[in-house]
Amino acid sequence: MKLSPKRILLSIAVLLFLIGMIVTAVYLKSVADYKRAVKQTPFSGIDISDGVYVGEYDVNFIYAKVEVTVLNGTLTDIAILEHKNERGQSAEIVIDRILTEQKIDVDAVSGATNSSIVLKKAVENALSGVLGTSILLLILLLCFQFFLFTPFTNS
Repeated sequence: MKLSPKRILLSIAVLLFLIGMIVTAVYLKSVADYKRAVKQTPFSGIDISDGVYVGEYDVNFIYAKVEVTVLNGTLTDIAILEHKNERGQSAEIVIDRILTEQKIDVDAVSGATNSSIVLKKAVENALSGVLGTSILLLILLLCFQFFLFTPFTNS
């Protein structure tokens, strides 16, 4: 049985259409998951101890990693180590708001709401230790490891 060129082209067009629909559906699902993750991002109060902390937050399309410095119980510096965003570069001014108001749940930047939420959650994660580590704790662990594995000699 011989297939006509018209039938072959029609079959290829239908196949390409179906592949396009599947790719579109997968993309739309990932966008919906991303929007749900941002919308369901909670914020809580945190007791702050002096130190330097690193935290991150990722919702697929937007990712932020920050370094937060606390001195005398006050947020003194927040450095953005990484900020993968779509059009949310302007959200980075939310860091200035956090430092000025000394709280995490500040107003989001209009037009960059999702990036604002991700940056705020990265700061919160740094201070709460979720996905973040205190550099002081890391130094203590390294000292402990050094003393643990350093042989003692009796002289």
